[in-house]
Amino acid sequence: MSDDDSSRGPTSGTDRLIEMLAKDAGAWHRFGTVLLKAVAIGVVMAAVVFIVLMNPRPDLEQVIRTARVLFKFIVTVPLAIAMIGLLDRIGRPAAPLGPWPWLLGGVGAVLVVGVGIELAMVPSSEWAASLIGTNARYCLMFIPLIAIGPLVCFIVALRQGMPAHPGLAGAAAGVASSAIAAAFYATHCPDDSPLFVATWYTLATCIVAICGYFAGRRFL
Repeated sequence: MSDDDSSRGPTSGTDRLIEMLAKDAGAWHRFGTVLLKAVAIGVVMAAVVFIVLMNPRPDLEQVIRTARVLFKFIVTVPLAIAMIGLLDRIGRPAAPLGPWPWLLGGVGAVLVVGVGIELAMVPSSEWAASLIGTNARYCLMFIPLIAIGPLVCFIVALRQGMPAHPGLAGAAAGVASSAIAAAFYATHCPDDSPLFVATWYTLATCIVAICGYFAGRRFL
């Protein structure tokens, strides 16, 4: 074998392996099943941690119909769905990303529009109060805590797949986990400002995403 052939051998062998796995419908189906189980178990774990650590706000039944409270779920629930869909693609070799990046972009657009509307309607003198709120530190603490269970489940599920970029796959798992956690936390959080949500929920998500990145590098 020539030097050129030997240098191409491992790369071409890996490419062939990925192509074969990509064509293995059975493997694709098995990973999808594993991921769905991870979602179900992760949501249950998040719910248990939420119930142990806190309760829904007492006025939730009344405020759930208001636009500001609904906004929190319009952001967090589609974000969780989009990221879980992306995890399904990321865990399969050579799989197209499908429509999930578009949904993710739509969530970002909704968040930006919500913040823009609030800044336009609320006097500038009240922006700081809307930004800081009353529970910023609790948001940064409880969302990552609630997200631990789903993150562990997603990392375990991704080990059954074949993500090409382990660190990025772990970060995506962190975003998905924090979105699930944020949806639970939103039922407790009395800060309904879109500016608060865009700032502190996003920072909490970044914390979990960073943890997921290192977990992916270590365990995937």
